[in-house]
Amino acid sequence: MRRFQHYIDGEFSDGEASYPSIDPASGAVWAEMPEAREGDVDRAVNAAHRALYEGPWPKMTATQRGKLLYKLADLVAANAQILAELETRDTGKIIRETSAQIAYVAEYHRYYAGIADKIEGAYLPIDKPDMDVWLRREPIGVVAMVVPWNSQLFLSAVKIGPALAAGCTMVVKASEDGPAPLLEFARLVHEAGFPAGVVNIITGFGASCGAALGRHPKVAHVAFTGGPETARHIVRNSAENLASTSLELGGKSPFIVFADADLESAANAQVAGIFAATGQSCVAGSRLIVERSIKDKFVALLREKAEAIRIGAPLDMATEVGPLATKRQQDNIGALVAKSIESGACLVTGGRKIDGDGYYFPPTILDCDDVASPSLIEEFFGPVLSVVSFETEAEALRLANDTRYGLASGVFTQNLTRAHRLMKGLRAGIVWVNTYRVVSPIAPFGGFGLSGHGREGGMAAALDYTRTKTIWLRTSDDPIPDPFVMR
Repeated sequence: MRRFQHYIDGEFSDGEASYPSIDPASGAVWAEMPEAREGDVDRAVNAAHRALYEGPWPKMTATQRGKLLYKLADLVAANAQILAELETRDTGKIIRETSAQIAYVAEYHRYYAGIADKIEGAYLPIDKPDMDVWLRREPIGVVAMVVPWNSQLFLSAVKIGPALAAGCTMVVKASEDGPAPLLEFARLVHEAGFPAGVVNIITGFGASCGAALGRHPKVAHVAFTGGPETARHIVRNSAENLASTSLELGGKSPFIVFADADLESAANAQVAGIFAATGQSCVAGSRLIVERSIKDKFVALLREKAEAIRIGAPLDMATEVGPLATKRQQDNIGALVAKSIESGACLVTGGRKIDGDGYYFPPTILDCDDVASPSLIEEFFGPVLSVVSFETEAEALRLANDTRYGLASGVFTQNLTRAHRLMKGLRAGIVWVNTYRVVSPIAPFGGFGLSGHGREGGMAAALDYTRTKTIWLRTSDDPIPDPFVMR
């Protein structure tokens, strides 16, 4: 059985306790994980705080920081297959996706490596004739990063990359439900040559690890990806240290299909949007809003595609849908589907967990037309699609915006002017037109409402990890005048 360790202050070490990690494909224990508690958290934050102000890190130029990030990117690319296999083993996410995704993660580190020496201050044309005034951008401080188990190397890269480019130090808490790839990633950080304490990677449970990390007095910023309820705890905790927060939360994203759309292309995008990654994606297009005149045709096409999906072992490259990450998630999805059917939703396909080993749940479609179904409101984080229909563009927009979330959205139409109207009208941080589930390090990622605040990706993310310092320089040699008058 494989045994993993924390990475704190440049060294690998055991946690204050340990716990077993379950292989979602079999339900069997496959590894032992370190469990950080308050003492480990304090040690990691103190290491990050020292590294921020002492030693080689604060003396490095921005260009030198960028070169370390380039080296880390190369190591991620070279070790992508190893990391992918670990993520698949620990979370059940299929190797077909983890292999491609982790190889692309290297591009995020390369992007922020290039940004490191592009973070600029400013000279202010101040209204005082004897003053020169500048703004400097400096690292915000020690950053606590709380990362979920799904797509964790991607979801950590969009935090680690910009924070390192800005000069911050950090403690990364990997999810207790699948920390193996991040704990292995720590070895690449070490090999890249980052000074001790700059990057610390731990794992543990919310009450004994996450809470202690978020409220630590030396943490200046908390970057969190996860669910709204945990986010509320993080915001409450931040009252203790007045840390700023960036929250990338869940979604109940609308996927709008008009009658003039390329239906084959839209159907493939909808499959990618809800059944890829077994639906365990924050941007999952879980609400299909389809024009009534094509509803039956389009749902029939989706049903055919859903029932042809190859469900199997996640380490098999032929598998298209693997297991859910936890038994808890499998049970929650089954209960919510049952509750939705009881409320009047019609089951089109799927709907019951697959018997046997592992936490499998089939691609599921629920017809929710004219039904107040819980499946239209609650985030499943699984392969369940809820369908409603519309008659007019205004009705489609109203249905799309009828949610507490606002992360992603999709629009499928050949009508360019309609597409532009919907781009403006959709209350979501991301609008994909005639495509879905596309990302890039160049493009900001984030949402509105219960989908959180702050953005990951692009230059904006790097600036979020800085604070401005205003510098005043008096250029006159004359004595300072009346000290009792503010200048």
